Amino acid sequence: MCSDVRWRLCWENELQQADHVELSEFFRKTYGPTGAFNAEPFEGGRSWAGARPELRAISYDAHGVAGHIGILRRFIKVDEVELLVADLGLYGVRPDLEGQGISHSMRLVYPVLQQLGVPFAFGTVRHAMRNHMERFCRDGLAAIVSGVRVRSTLADVYLDLPTTRVEDVLVVVVPIGRSMSEWPSGTLIVRNGPEL
Repeated sequence: MCSDVRWRLCWENELQQADHVELSEFFRKTYGPTGAFNAEPFEGGRSWAGARPELRAISYDAHGVAGHIGILRRFIKVDEVELLVADLGLYGVRPDLEGQGISHSMRLVYPVLQQLGVPFAFGTVRHAMRNHMERFCRDGLAAIVSGVRVRSTLADVYLDLPTTRVEDVLVVVVPIGRSMSEWPSGTLIVRNGPEL
């Protein structure tokens, strides 16, 4: 595990312009290798892609930002069941730190999620992240829910595109105030807004 990493938990309005610029560079370098399109939202000092988080967990080491996860409380629907969740997104670990255990130190977010009073945390990742997520879920802290599509609002309105999109992604659920057995079954999750 990365012992020289320090974590900062902060509300979105606590970030200064320099923080956004540093995070923007981090996201471009972290998401860019997965495709230039994935780095585009972070141009010009922007440190979010869709919805802005309300809370961020940011790790730093001697070289700057080492990891990040954004949190936003919102309602989703699992089929017809409305549910308050902490939507997790903007997850990233600096490429030179991958495989060194930094993602396990993100467990410090769990007590913060408990303080937010949500029954579940919920996030989505690309299928290419399945092995990583399975390792993260190994001890029962989280679970991967398969066979579910997720509909989200696009962050911007385009005259030539629909206002929403449906994705086939991996859904990761972290039970916080309820047990995993209480997560509603369903094949479609509707986010009330854009993804983080």
